[in-house]
Amino acid sequence: MSEPVAGAPPVAPDPPAAQPWLAQPVLARQNRLHLSLVWIVPIVAVIAGAVLVVRALLATGPEITIEFRSAEGIEAGRTEVRFKEVSVGRVKQVQLAQDRQRVLVTVGLAKSAAGLAVEDTRFWVVRPRIGTAGVSGLSTLFSGAYIGVDAGESEDSRREFNGLDSPPLVLRGEPGRSFVLRAVDLGSLDVGSPVYHRRVRVGRVVGYALDDGGRGLLVKVFIESPHEKLVTARSRFWNASGVDIALTASGLSVHTQSMASLLAGGIAFADAPLGPEVRAGAVAAPAQPGQQFQLFEKARDAMAPEDGEPLPVRMVFQQSLRGLEPGAPVELLGVAIGTVRTVELLGEGAANNVALAVGADLYPARLGRLRQQLAGSAVAQAQADRVLLGRLVERGLRAQASTGNLLTGQMLVALEFAPKAAAVAFDAQALVPTLPTVPGPLADIQPRLAEVVDRLARVRFDEIGTELQGALGSLRGSGSSLQGTLAAAEAMIKQLTPEARQALVDVQKTLAAANAALAGAQQSLGHADATLLAPGAPLQVQGQQTLAELQRAAQAMRVLADYLQRHPESLLRGKPADALEPAR
Repeated sequence: MSEPVAGAPPVAPDPPAAQPWLAQPVLARQNRLHLSLVWIVPIVAVIAGAVLVVRALLATGPEITIEFRSAEGIEAGRTEVRFKEVSVGRVKQVQLAQDRQRVLVTVGLAKSAAGLAVEDTRFWVVRPRIGTAGVSGLSTLFSGAYIGVDAGESEDSRREFNGLDSPPLVLRGEPGRSFVLRAVDLGSLDVGSPVYHRRVRVGRVVGYALDDGGRGLLVKVFIESPHEKLVTARSRFWNASGVDIALTASGLSVHTQSMASLLAGGIAFADAPLGPEVRAGAVAAPAQPGQQFQLFEKARDAMAPEDGEPLPVRMVFQQSLRGLEPGAPVELLGVAIGTVRTVELLGEGAANNVALAVGADLYPARLGRLRQQLAGSAVAQAQADRVLLGRLVERGLRAQASTGNLLTGQMLVALEFAPKAAAVAFDAQALVPTLPTVPGPLADIQPRLAEVVDRLARVRFDEIGTELQGALGSLRGSGSSLQGTLAAAEAMIKQLTPEARQALVDVQKTLAAANAALAGAQQSLGHADATLLAPGAPLQVQGQQTLAELQRAAQAMRVLADYLQRHPESLLRGKPADALEPAR
């Protein structure tokens, strides 16, 4: 046998010599890749798992982190993220921030909602809420709280967000328009306060902020579709919070919008009335989004005609102005043309001579046609109102303090034309013109009352009382004498009354006898001859005369009986003289 070479593969030994009685073995190479049927199930499971993982990776969207103040109602693995009530993700993890002041919520969004993870998207927790805007989130009482989404419009992606404490009042894409109202103060308004038109809720307050100078307030309102077309360039807004009570010559009037406006405040608006120069049927164009309007305190102020630029004036009074406060009206012949702005003390000359200076704003536009007639066109528009005021002063226009309300004691400034007013100098070119004044109708009441009280104090009421008591005693004595005289007269009348009655009875008997005589005469005449009763016969004429005299006698007796029944004292005193007859 030869020696094996190093590194060479081993050589199989030569087979033994074949034996005829033994079977020859068959050599076969083993297949190492042969797998048993037992491995089919695990392999299929691995493939299915890989497919699921790949599908999950392909279907999973971005993962974002939202920062909230509290995790109330949020649970990992259960709380959903919804956009327009469609589930677009789920909360994966809830943990505290490093400063332990806020909560970090990790949310996995769906692949189809990957576009929500942009710069201006807003998130908030939807839970039951009761506020001025109404009741919301009642469905979460059964389904649990969830995270609401307001999709942004930015193209820049983002992975970390700050969650809102309350849901936004205006969602992006909500139909409607926003407007800005300029106000002096907020009053009882708040975010969510309703906006009314003809007492129908058409919008809501969505925000407010101070202006740049901090002297006013900007209130943002949102008018829902399709009511946004109701806001036009002629629209006027006013604060409809609470109850507006006005006592006028027509009586007591109470105005309010709804019970909600009493509790949460509210704003109302309407179109201002058209002027005579505007043709009937004219329709104003809808206002543009973001247009600014003035927010008035009351409806009557909002619907009043445009006042234009005010003209500041000054008035000096030498009397007490108790009850005159800033905001009081300035009236010309009963028509309000201005408002009192300030009331301050003003010393002039000696220390004991103290006057009151009243500053007011006049609105010449309220004069209407009077302004056009008196101002003329010979002067520039900037000086027209001052020239007009100067002409009115020349005609006797004077300012005086007057009582505006007897119940509350409030005063106003009345501009009246004083008769025989002394001429005064009026500087129309002054920065603030000064209007001449005259004492008001109540200026001299206090001195006159003091004089009356002084005169009453000098009256001797004790002596007057003593004299009155003596006079009353004399009257009592006279009354007693008069009562005695009346009693005697009454007794005399009672004594005369039976005699008067007996006279009346006798008169009645005489009348009965006369009647019987007349009846007998008629019967005798009935039996007489017809020739004696012929017309014009002497007997007939005499009979007629006798009957006439008897009738006159009976009438006289009746008159006498009636007179005696009314005046029985005439039997003693006789008949009094007639008032028309001269006394004898």
